[in-house]
Amino acid sequence: MTAIPEPEQSIASKIDKAHEQRQEPPRPHLGASQLGHPCDRWLWLSFRWAVIEKFPGRVLRLFRRGHMEEPTIVSDLRAIGIDIQNTGTRQAQVDFGSHVAGSIDGIIHSGVPEAPRKKHLAEFKTHAQKSFDDLKKNGVQKSKPIHWAQMQVYMLGKQVDRALYIAINKNTDEIYTERVQLDQKAAKQLVERGKRIALAERMPEPCPGASPDWYQCKYCPAHSFCNDNQLTDEVNCRTCAHVTPKADSTWHCARHDAGNIPVEFQRQGCECHVLHPDLVPWQRVESPNQWEAIYMINGREICNGEPDAKVFGSKELISNLDACLSDDEFIAEVRDRMSGRIVG
Repeated sequence: MTAIPEPEQSIASKIDKAHEQRQEPPRPHLGASQLGHPCDRWLWLSFRWAVIEKFPGRVLRLFRRGHMEEPTIVSDLRAIGIDIQNTGTRQAQVDFGSHVAGSIDGIIHSGVPEAPRKKHLAEFKTHAQKSFDDLKKNGVQKSKPIHWAQMQVYMLGKQVDRALYIAINKNTDEIYTERVQLDQKAAKQLVERGKRIALAERMPEPCPGASPDWYQCKYCPAHSFCNDNQLTDEVNCRTCAHVTPKADSTWHCARHDAGNIPVEFQRQGCECHVLHPDLVPWQRVESPNQWEAIYMINGREICNGEPDAKVFGSKELISNLDACLSDDEFIAEVRDRMSGRIVG
C-alpha cells in the first residue's frame, strides 16, 4: 500500500511561513546579550546589518515559546515569596553609550532563599535536554558563556553584584537555578569590547582559530560571507561607506552631512548608497568623486554610487553583478535613456 504523501501546503508549513513573513528587524543597538560571543567580526557584521540572520518558522516558534515562559517563571517566583519587579513590558534597561545596550528580564529585590535580603538581577532561559544536562553538569559560566557574560554586563550596568539564572528544561519542565557573582573586571572588559566593535569603521578580523570547518564558524550566519563571496546582501545606511557610528550612539552621514539618522531611515538607506569596502570582495581604486567608489571587478572598473547611465547602485551590483558587467546594449540603453535599474 502506498502512503498518502504529505500535502505541500500543510498547516505546519503555513504556520511557519506566517512567522517567517513577520520576522523582527535587527535591533538598533549592539545587544549586551551578545557581548560574550567569541567573534568580533560577527558582532560587527550583525551590528552593521551587513549579515542579517533569517530564522526558519520553527525556530521563531521556539523563540516565542521561550518568551511565553517568562511570565510563568515570574508567577512561580512570586508564589514562593520572591519580590521580582521590572518584568515583561516593564523591563529595566542598561545603556553604556557607544551603541551598547540591553534589557533585563527582571530585578529581584528580596526573597531568594540563599540570600533573602540580597538584590539580584534575574535571567530566564529555556533549554533542550542536551543543553540542560550540560548546564547542570558544568554550570552557566562554562556551559553557556554568552549567558554568563550577559549577566555580568547587566550587573555592572545596574550596580548589582548578584544575578539569579533560572533555566527551564523544555522537555521535562525541570528547573535549574544558579546564583552568579559579579566579576567587575570581566564585565568592564565586555563593555569596552562592545564599544570598540560598535565604533569600528573597519571590519575586525575573525576570532582566533576561525576556519570554514570549525563548528563556531560552520553554523555562523556569516559563514558564506567570510568563506565564499564576502559580499553583503544588505543595502542600508549601516552598510554604506558614507555613514559612521558615533560615540553618542547616533549615526552620521557624510554624504548628506546629516547626524542622528532615524533608525527607520537607516533600515532603507538612500539612492546615494556606496557599498562599504569591507563588505565587498573587490579591490577599491581611486575615484575622482568622493561620493562614488570605483571597484575593480573581473578586470573592469565599475563605479558604485547614486545610479545614472554610468554609475551602478548598490542594489544593482548585489542583485545581478553579471548584468552590471555585461556589454548588452539593450541594458545600457534602458539605464541611460529610461533611467532603468537592474533588479535581478
